[in-house]
Formats: sequence, structure tokens, C-alpha cells
Amino acid sequence: MRSPLLSPIWRIALFVIVVGSILWLGGVNIRAITGNDLLKAGTLEFEEYIAPEAESEIYRMISYGSLVTMAGYLSVLVGSVVFLVSSPFRVKEHGWLLMSAILFYAFVPVELYTMYLDARMVYETFFTTASNEVFRELFVARVGALAGVPLIALLCYYTIIGLVIFQPFKKPLPNTP
Repeated sequence: MRSPLLSPIWRIALFVIVVGSILWLGGVNIRAITGNDLLKAGTLEFEEYIAPEAESEIYRMISYGSLVTMAGYLSVLVGSVVFLVSSPFRVKEHGWLLMSAILFYAFVPVELYTMYLDARMVYETFFTTASNEVFRELFVARVGALAGVPLIALLCYYTIIGLVIFQPFKKPLPNTP
């Protein structure tokens, strides 16, 4: 049996997960919408009509979105570990929790790699006077990272939301008199 002192900890961790998820997934979507203006549809070729100043501003906005995304993801990562350790939910009895954990933790290396690329873009934006060519290289590396695995990861993260809401594979409670 778990200590009653752990009860508020898992609730705080759950709150951190929810807030971090909103920041993280919202940041991912905002960054994708912002970066979509740079490329021709369906390609990794840049639009020619965008002025260099406008392109620099788009990279700056992507960097701001990356800061929010990285902070949100790291809070979800830490919060999820604390939640799994301290919550009263056991993965044996709650299959949805096990499936969610597998889907989330399977993509941690992918997220860390893309976070590294995002951190480089943030560094170049706020601490150097890099040209648009440097940002173009980082942007293409980020969009084409790992042959689309980050997109598959994003679909898995949205699947986790459905799993948490509907909670399939939940072991029924034993009949008690």
C-alpha cells in the first residue's frame, strides 16, 4: 500500500502533465503553421517571393514557438515519470495507461533529437547574427528530421489523448459484497 503522503504528488504531476501538454502540443501546431509559409506545398523547397526580412521574422517566431514547445515537453516528461511512480493507477489494471506510456516513451529519443535542432535554432536566433542560410539549413533539417518519424510521434501523442479520455482495456473491478 502506498503512503497517503504521495496522494497530492500525483495530482500535482497530473496538473503539470496537462498544462505541459497544452503548451507542448500547442507550440508544435503553431510552429508548423508558422513554418508552413516558408515552403512550397509538398516539397522542401523555399518560396522565392518571401522577403529576407520576413523570412528572418518567421524564423524568430519559430524560435519563440520552440521555446514554448521545449518547456512544455520537458514538463510533460518529468511530470509523467512522477505520475507513474506516485499515482494509485497500476498499469496492470489500467491498460490505457500502459499504452499511453509506451506511445509516449517510445518517442523520447526522437523528441530529444528534434529538441536539439530546435535549441540550435533558438541559439542562432537570440545569441548570434546568423544569416538566413543558417536558418534554412536548420529548418530543413528539422522538417525532414528522421524521415517523418516526428509526424508519426505527433499522431501517437494525439492517440494518447483519446486513450486517456476513453480508457480502453481497463480491468473491471472485482465484485464486492
